[in-house]
Amino acid sequence: MSRAFTREEDSENAIAGIGERPISHHRNLVTERGMALIDAEVAALRDELGRAEKRADRERIALVSRDLRYWTARRESAELSVPEPGSDMVRFGMGVTLESHEGKKVHWKIVGEDEANPAKGTISHMSPMAMALFGKKVGEVAVVNGKEWEIVKLSDS
Repeated sequence: MSRAFTREEDSENAIAGIGERPISHHRNLVTERGMALIDAEVAALRDELGRAEKRADRERIALVSRDLRYWTARRESAELSVPEPGSDMVRFGMGVTLESHEGKKVHWKIVGEDEANPAKGTISHMSPMAMALFGKKVGEVAVVNGKEWEIVKLSDS
C-alpha cells in the first residue's frame, strides 16, 4: 500500500515504536478529584505537544499525541459519581476502614481506574477488594483472596 494512504497518526506511532494506550472497557467512573486530574493531564499534554511541535521533535510529538488521545478519550467517557452524603452502604467514592481478624486496619478510598494508587490508599472500583465491599455496611465482612475483612467505618474520604 502506498504511504500516501496511511494515517499521519500511524506514521507518528511507528516513528516512536509505540502503540496506543489500552482503554478499559469498564465504565469510567470518576470522583471530583479524578475529573480534575484528567483535566489537568489533558491541559499539560496540550502544552507539551505545542513545545514538541516547536522543536520539531517527532518522537516526542508521537508520544505526547498518543497520551493526549488516551486522556481525551477518558475525559469524554468520564462519569462523575459522588456518594450520597451519610450513606451507610459502601459505594463508589467512599472511604472504607477495614479490620482483619489479626487486628490489622487498612483504609481505602474507592475511586476510578485512572485515579487508583494503592500505595496512596486509593483502589479502583473494579478491584477485587472494591467489588467485595460494594453494597455492604459497617459490621459486615468482605472476603478477598480467602481473607476476611470486617468493615469498621465508612467516610466521605
